[in-house]
Amino acid sequence: MLPGMEDPPPPAPRPRARASSAPARTGPSTRRLILGSLAAALALFAALYAFHRVEQFLIRDTRFALNNPEDSADGDSLLLSGANHASHHAIEEVFAEDYGRSIYLIPLEQRRTTLQTIDWIRDAEIARLWPNRLVVRITERKPVAFITLPSGRISLIDEDGVILPQAQDRFNVPVLSGVHPSDALADRRERVGRMLRVMRELGDAGKEISEVDVSDRDNIKVSQPSEGRIVTLLLGDRHFLVRYQNFVNHFDEIRHKLPGASTLDLRLEDRITVVE
Repeated sequence: MLPGMEDPPPPAPRPRARASSAPARTGPSTRRLILGSLAAALALFAALYAFHRVEQFLIRDTRFALNNPEDSADGDSLLLSGANHASHHAIEEVFAEDYGRSIYLIPLEQRRTTLQTIDWIRDAEIARLWPNRLVVRITERKPVAFITLPSGRISLIDEDGVILPQAQDRFNVPVLSGVHPSDALADRRERVGRMLRVMRELGDAGKEISEVDVSDRDNIKVSQPSEGRIVTLLLGDRHFLVRYQNFVNHFDEIRHKLPGASTLDLRLEDRITVVE
């Protein structure tokens, strides 16, 4: 074959053009979805609008305003219970800025926190009593011991280590030594806990104890009156009931042999040592 007489190469195949897909038609299910969404949005808007109207009614209508107790002719606006030692006047002052406005606007949790700062109040519950009253239930602190302040005055202390002002009531609790107002609250709580552990273990057997000294963590001391004098017992840091019962069982013998003994070491269960 002469040059230039070759057959020309076949043309390259052209890529097939894909048929364009037909536009998706909006079917009945899609229309129902759109209509449902619109209906839900309208319902939400209606609910929000209704809530707004109700809220404005509760805020503005004078029937829901907390009455000042000095001006109220239909009874107390604060229904208070449980406050036997806490100042009623101090409690009412917590709500002084709320008089004349709707009870719907009163921040109950904030008022509860403020009430807890008042002497003797450990906790409080506040509830709205529609249309225009508040129910305030006070839980007061319970004294577990007397303590002596640096000024020489006697005060009270509860299980949380909170120092309480003196009250008119007579409390049958021991004097606690080794706790001071200048101590951190956590330290006071821990030392009060030591005393409570001793008293719980002794139970009725320790009803004569008049003072507990927790100054030394490893050697708790208790004192009680006996025939016109005070006897101090060194109990250590464990087995309080066993050691105290050992004292009770042998005290008559000790008193007969050593009538002047006033401090007894009970830390060894098999003997009692007189401390000079």
